[in-house]
Formats: sequence, C-alpha cells, structure tokens
Amino acid sequence: MPKLKPETILPTPEEDAAITAAAMSDPDAMPLSDEQWESVRPKARIGRPKAEVTKAPVKLRLDPDVLAVLRESGDGWQTRINDMLRASLRLAGRL
Repeated sequence: MPKLKPETILPTPEEDAAITAAAMSDPDAMPLSDEQWESVRPKARIGRPKAEVTKAPVKLRLDPDVLAVLRESGDGWQTRINDMLRASLRLAGRL
C-alpha cells in the first residue's frame, strides 16, 4: 500500500462496509467482472518501443571542459558521444 499523507482519514471497517453496500445496491455502479476488466485493459504497449539492439548503460568519466562542450550541444549529446566513438573506431580499423 502506498505511503499516505499524515492528514489522510481512512474509513472505519463499518464505514467501508456501508460504502461498499451502497455502491453494490446501485444498479448503475455494479463492479466489473474479470472478463470486463480484461476488455478495458490497454492492449498496446505504453511508452517507447523496444529497439532491436539496445545499448548498455556505462559510467564514463570525462574531463569537465569536454563534458561542458558536449552538453552545450543540446539534447542527444550522449548519442553523439556514441557516434564519435564509433567513427573513431572505424578510422582506426577496429569496427
């Protein structure tokens, strides 16, 4: 259960039972069956699609001036580092 704020007031078991009974007696507020819940669950994967080739997270120590220049180049600076390393390895005949 998530951590609640200190001022959160929870119903007593009797109040909870009364609320549940009132909800169950309302024909427009009947709970959904398991089959109905399955039909409302999103079928599509939420978020960014998985890449065919994923990258490995690493910790890399860079000189502050180099890092500052890379970060100043804007979003995608980490991808640009990867591209620079790849180009360097290709020039060296290692890739």
